[in-house]
Amino acid sequence: MKNPFALANRSLRDTGGAVKSAQMVRVIAPSEWHGKATVALARALLGKVLVRTYADGTRESRVILETEAYVGTHDLACHASKGCTPRTQVMFGPGGVWYVYLCYGIHEMLNLVTGPAGRPAAILIRGVEGAIGPGRVTKQLGIDRRLNARLAAPTSGLHLEDHGIVAPRKHIIVGPRVGIDYAGPIWAAKPWRFRIAPENLRCEPA
Repeated sequence: MKNPFALANRSLRDTGGAVKSAQMVRVIAPSEWHGKATVALARALLGKVLVRTYADGTRESRVILETEAYVGTHDLACHASKGCTPRTQVMFGPGGVWYVYLCYGIHEMLNLVTGPAGRPAAILIRGVEGAIGPGRVTKQLGIDRRLNARLAAPTSGLHLEDHGIVAPRKHIIVGPRVGIDYAGPIWAAKPWRFRIAPENLRCEPA
């Protein structure tokens, strides 16, 4: 089996500066996140590649291994349940942008807004290759609130790619979200956390 992490990271630049890979790579456009079913999308993000582009032009790619879905004002674990505030305003806009907030005054947390506008929902990226835990993800990739409300596109310095890496449904571990007892027993029990062990990822043929 091909190593999916090697496919995510084994890239080179041609003379025109374009990134090439051993596998066909597709940049996922922000518009692809507009109006999608957030829970299903949180599952579908497993195996996609989070790409951080730094100011000097270097790139770092990490395969997504763990996500959580937060869906609407009725979801008492979702920040949007408190209404549209200066912090949550980005969640009430169209999908395909990043929502980055500070947790406990320490950890930056990275979320992908899924939209559509007026229907706040987002996916917390809890783990990637080499960094399990949302605070570790942002720390290792230099992600902070300067990316808040920015498009999930290469121009922002943080985007998503499809490298043909597949997370087989039978290997996805589904369970309740972490650290949300404050939301009450119904919402705390929602099975909206998705994760997969890296050895269970598969690669589609190029």
